[in-house]
Amino acid sequence: MDSYSTKHVKSRTLFQETWRRLVKNKGAMIGMGFLIFLILAALLSPFIFNYETDVIGQNMSDRLMGPCATHWFGTDEYGRDLFARVIYGARYSLAIGVGSVTIGLVVGTVLGSLAGFYGGPVDSLIMRAIDIFYSIPNILTAVVIVSLLGTSTVNLMIALAFSCASSFSRIVRASVMTIRDQEYVESSYAMGLPTWKIIAKHILPNCLSPIIVQITLLIGSTIISASSLSFLGIGVPAPAPEWGALLSAGRGHIRDASYMCVIPGLAIMFTVLALNLLGDGLRDALDPKMKK
Repeated sequence: MDSYSTKHVKSRTLFQETWRRLVKNKGAMIGMGFLIFLILAALLSPFIFNYETDVIGQNMSDRLMGPCATHWFGTDEYGRDLFARVIYGARYSLAIGVGSVTIGLVVGTVLGSLAGFYGGPVDSLIMRAIDIFYSIPNILTAVVIVSLLGTSTVNLMIALAFSCASSFSRIVRASVMTIRDQEYVESSYAMGLPTWKIIAKHILPNCLSPIIVQITLLIGSTIISASSLSFLGIGVPAPAPEWGALLSAGRGHIRDASYMCVIPGLAIMFTVLALNLLGDGLRDALDPKMKK
């Protein structure tokens, strides 16, 4: 490599270098493309469909029609267009996934930072409490919380955020423990900076790589958990077209109208697959050992 090429590589920012390596991963690009399409469809769905007539409005004359030119995904037992309900349902599934992970990220980052930075009794107290939550299955914890708070989209986000917070706190704690003894952190202490500013300005930015990867992976698992709870009837309340609720509604017609189960199931599968592909690509792109 000549001097010009070496200088050009060194001049790249972290974002540019990460993006350069990410675009080489075809799986990650496919996953990102699908997610961009899905997000745009979810955002534009209120302008494409009328919620009262197209999504929850009943038309018994068209009930249980198979996929056709008029209804691309067919209709359900009430004559509602399944294509409109699946596209509109992406708003609920994506909002629950992103919302739960965001809440868990904030809580887990704070707890993990405190545990990793201070260590000792603070670390023991926080991590033992997290271990208690970790020992209980995520779905069971969510079922208990939703049963106590009631069925709603917000309560479902809060319930699923507990498991996300546990995962983030462990990752942040491990990263902080490897960074807190670095010389630039000790220099910040010598300069008299407050602890919270040292953590926010000098420690957390160096923990972003594993956090970003974990975000993409947890959104996928959270969507599955939310769909499972809605399938059981304790998630998003009807008649909201959340994907798990659509699966639950279609199971009674799995013999005569199997598309009612297959199509929402494929929507969940492809969304989670796209998130996992993107997460794997980000992991490789952010790994300094994978530089080329």
